[in-house]
Amino acid sequence: MQYNSKERTFEISVRIFTDDFEKALSQETNTKVHLSGSPGGPNDKNDPLIEKYIRSHFAYVNSQKQTKVIEYVGNEVEADANWIYLEMPYAEPFKGGVLKQNALMELFDDQVNMVNIQYQGQKKTFVFKKNQPVQDVSF
Repeated sequence: MQYNSKERTFEISVRIFTDDFEKALSQETNTKVHLSGSPGGPNDKNDPLIEKYIRSHFAYVNSQKQTKVIEYVGNEVEADANWIYLEMPYAEPFKGGVLKQNALMELFDDQVNMVNIQYQGQKKTFVFKKNQPVQDVSF
C-alpha cells in the first residue's frame, strides 16, 4: 500500500502465487479456474472472480470506523505470480485503523501475508496469520 499524495489515494498491489490463487478461486467457484492468457485485458473473464475474491479478503476500516471503498483496477501475471491492483481513495490524514488481509488463509493453515504500508516517507510492515487476519495499523 503506497500513498499517492497527489491523487490522494492508496495504490495497493497484491502479489499471490498463481498456483495457490487458482486453487483458492477454484474452491470458491466450484469450477477449475486458470489464470493465464491476457489477464487484466478487456476480455479477462476472471476479472469478476478475482475482484470478488480480493474484496472478501482485503478490507480497511479507518479510525472513525468507516469502511473505505476499495476500487479494483486490474490484474496481471508475472512469472509464477499474479499481481492484483487496487486503489483506495483516502483524502483525510492517515491516522490508522483496522486492516484485514486473509487471502489464501482458507486453504493454508500456515499462510502468512505481509502488508507494507508507505505513507509520507514512512514505511511499516504488518504480518497477518490465520490467528491474526485482522490488525490495527497506524503510524
